[in-house]
Amino acid sequence: MSTQNQLQNTSLFLFSLFCAVGLTAVIVKSGKTEEPTKLAVVWTSGDPDVAHRVCLMYTHAANNNKWFDQVNLIVWGPSARLLAGDKNLQANIKKMIEDGVTVQACIVCADSYGVTETLRLLGIEVKGMGKPLTDRLLGNWKVITF
Repeated sequence: MSTQNQLQNTSLFLFSLFCAVGLTAVIVKSGKTEEPTKLAVVWTSGDPDVAHRVCLMYTHAANNNKWFDQVNLIVWGPSARLLAGDKNLQANIKKMIEDGVTVQACIVCADSYGVTETLRLLGIEVKGMGKPLTDRLLGNWKVITF
């Protein structure tokens, strides 16, 4: 191989390396990763202040401000009973669903409070949540509990 060919090959290699490093730097700097960011909010509290002023407010903001690519609210325990009896919370949940938040509820909890049908009428997916929550905990989800 001639010296000129070696120089061309070396130049091509360095150019390719520069492009690859530059592209990697752009990806890292932009904060984008190949895998989507995911948030699961587990709402267990039956306290209306926690619901109105913390849990739903943060969850909705996380979705609307695109802090995460995917936002999931899980209604679990006493929160199911609170939600079924509070029209303002119900309106908030409907708006969150319209805005793209996935809302699910534990069927065992909902059944124990007698609110399964009420939650379903709000557009909430009511099902067994033990395994889905475990999958999120073991996966690459950020999980927060209120």
